[in-house]
Amino acid sequence: MEAVLDATQWPAMAATLIAAWLVGSQSANKRRWGFGWFILSNVLWIVWGWYASAYALIALQVGLFAINIRGSRKNEAASADSRIRPSREARP
Repeated sequence: MEAVLDATQWPAMAATLIAAWLVGSQSANKRRWGFGWFILSNVLWIVWGWYASAYALIALQVGLFAINIRGSRKNEAASADSRIRPSREARP
């Protein structure tokens, strides 16, 4: 079990990189997935931080989790707003 917990840092790192790539997209759907990956990475980092007694890392991940929830909600609102009101480029 200790080896599994120690190895948790690698999928956490990979999830963080995938999330950052997706959140940088212009597509609201890709950003939605990016925030989901960020939230997964927050959970994985918290698990690893608990195992490693890295309490500052845990505190950071809790804060980033809250920011990711906020970003996800703002992305959803912006996506819904663009469906209601088409952009200027889409108008003839």
